[in-house]
Amino acid sequence: MKIIGIGKNYVSDLSEMPSEKGMPVIFTKPESSILKSGETLHLPKVSNEVWYEIELAFRIGKTCKNVSREEAIDYIDGVTLANDLTAKDVLAASRESKGPWALAKGFDGATPLGEFVSMEGFQDLGNINFTLEINGEVVQTGHSSLMIYSLGEVVEVVSSFMTLEPGDVILTGTPAKGVGLVKSGDHMLAHLEGVKTLETVVA
Repeated sequence: MKIIGIGKNYVSDLSEMPSEKGMPVIFTKPESSILKSGETLHLPKVSNEVWYEIELAFRIGKTCKNVSREEAIDYIDGVTLANDLTAKDVLAASRESKGPWALAKGFDGATPLGEFVSMEGFQDLGNINFTLEINGEVVQTGHSSLMIYSLGEVVEVVSSFMTLEPGDVILTGTPAKGVGLVKSGDHMLAHLEGVKTLETVVA
């Protein structure tokens, strides 16, 4: 099972949408980073600066290779929310030497992931709302229309390089504003179209 992440994929306003787009920022995360909804997050000892990033997550339902963006929805069988946790201090140190994002994004528990629900009711991929609240305060609000690279475009690019298999997960990026530090004792609650989808308590 692969987790494919997309970086820097949101604008704050449609007026900021680039007229020309190159290759999206793509990275992978290990399956061991997954933390199920309701499980306790233990912050890693390797970092003093873990940040939250709430994202729409989509699950591949059938083998997918060289698929066009128009066909992509036919290969998706579920949607949920994920928190793409990032060890910012580890990432900064890696960037100094032009290194990869793998350690900063891939520590144990770095991907709190909700239960997937059917795509029925989510046919308009450009009109999905989601939020993250911490300790009762909304800290991130997202809408899929503000994605620079649509899910279809992401599937098209990724499947041209690697075969996507049933169960693989695509994280589509976090809203342009609102990311912040995760602290011990935090209670994180994410909603997809107003429905509680992901809950994480930080030890």
